Amino acid sequence: MDFFDPVLLIVIVINLILMAFARKILSVIYHEPDDSPGFRKRVTVFRLLNTAIIISFLLSQAFENQTESNPGYAIVSIITIIYLSYAVLHLLHYWIRTQYGKKKNSEGEGQYLDTYNSRILNIFSSIFVFIIALISIVRTLGFDTLLEAGGAIGIIGVFLALTQSSWAPDIISGLVILNSKMMDVGDVIEFNDGRKTLGIVYKTRIFYTEILNLQNNHRIMINNHRLRAQTIHNLSKFSSAKGLRECLLFKIDYNEDPEKIRQMFTTAYERIQDNKDITTDDHNPIEIVINETGDFAIEWACYYYTKDVKNILLLRQRLREMIWTVSKEQRISLATPKLQFVKLDEKDV
Repeated sequence: MDFFDPVLLIVIVINLILMAFARKILSVIYHEPDDSPGFRKRVTVFRLLNTAIIISFLLSQAFENQTESNPGYAIVSIITIIYLSYAVLHLLHYWIRTQYGKKKNSEGEGQYLDTYNSRILNIFSSIFVFIIALISIVRTLGFDTLLEAGGAIGIIGVFLALTQSSWAPDIISGLVILNSKMMDVGDVIEFNDGRKTLGIVYKTRIFYTEILNLQNNHRIMINNHRLRAQTIHNLSKFSSAKGLRECLLFKIDYNEDPEKIRQMFTTAYERIQDNKDITTDDHNPIEIVINETGDFAIEWACYYYTKDVKNILLLRQRLREMIWTVSKEQRISLATPKLQFVKLDEKDV
């Protein structure tokens, strides 16, 4: 065994340096406390792989002069492939977290937290690196026909191909929804899945999304591909600093005085602002316009702004009730007039 082989010395020195600075290197990639179990486990695995590479290189030197095939080189190659796969996977996860994770400032230091996007991409990158590493190890061992004969990779591939219709649409739809950044956890959304539903996005998982129904106060589980197929109204992402622009519609008789109708809406809106359970934007007055002139009544639209979208259902209910109360005080009927046919006698014509 030649201990002064330059290649052997370089390998040993590099791995010893990596072992010495393993904690520092991993702390840059993973912002975790040094005493956390997960971080200690990563450091231990990192150092064990460095140690295994050093030992395998020493073994390869020991078997170098044998006439038969040198098993040391195969061991070195396999351990090196595992180590490189492990290192590449950590770097990929770090890059994915910086690109698709959520940045959060904690104690003056910026940290990237995992999101649904980063976790999904981490899974795909792990599978990809695992397959490449497995193929490399199999070919290193000399089993070139193992993949062609149908081994574990073939079985996994067939299983995924047969079941892709069950899981692929939900995963892809979840990625599309979240990558579009149009729906985040905590947003108030409105969609129609058989009936109109108003709810808060509670949690998004790989295959489904949990929504807290604001009307009945219970959770809804809906598959991601079904949710993506809906027309989703995200009430939390309003495009104006004024807040969400809401509208209430009322059909009122043509005979009612327009000025009295406008005064009714204004009075009701002013009174509702005294309610501490709901929040409206009192800096912007309501807009009262005629939305449609129908055959039997005029459809009046009352537009107002609010930023408290989580209590939007309560605001709608209280404002409708207040408008009805004021209409009684001002003797304005909110009942929609109906068309009636009256049969007249010939003598009355």
